[in-house]
Amino acid sequence: MNRTALVSLLATAALSAGIAHAEPATYTVDPTHTFVTFEAKHFGTSTNRGRFDKKSGSVTIDAAAKTGKVDISIDMASINSGTDAFNNHLKSKDFFNVEAFPKSTFVSDKVIFEGDKVSAVVGTLTLLGKSQTVTLKANNYGCYQNPMLKREVCGGDFDTTITRSEYGMNYGLPFIPDNVHLIIQIEAVKQ
Repeated sequence: MNRTALVSLLATAALSAGIAHAEPATYTVDPTHTFVTFEAKHFGTSTNRGRFDKKSGSVTIDAAAKTGKVDISIDMASINSGTDAFNNHLKSKDFFNVEAFPKSTFVSDKVIFEGDKVSAVVGTLTLLGKSQTVTLKANNYGCYQNPMLKREVCGGDFDTTITRSEYGMNYGLPFIPDNVHLIIQIEAVKQ
């Protein structure tokens, strides 16, 4: 074997070993670039929208093994519809009952890849003390080197539709529809 072929073979072996033994990377949710929003029809006409301003959590991705974990916590009292009176109604027992259930969580250990990109996350959404399995479909998932932070940042837009009555949120049914569209825009910074 000539020297060039041997160097090439050793370099390929070293690269393959590095990929096979790549460590999972942990990312902390960037609260300034992460938003949890919802959309629900109002008596079958216009669409009510709102978001939760306080959220935290972490994401762990093992790109080589194509696995990951997600742990997101949402402060339910931070709901913001843009109108104080509506915010107060959403915080009440009719909807989110934030006094009894101040926090909602999404926890997952099933991250689905399509090639090198995350395409979905399957996990448990806990809301009003009830837990249901949901699948968040990924849109625009990607990673980049943040020029200000000098770190890798990964994120995307994830969405699903939940049935609110499955969590015990029955106010206004059937006039206010049962389906609620959830959108989680997330960016997380590599630690």
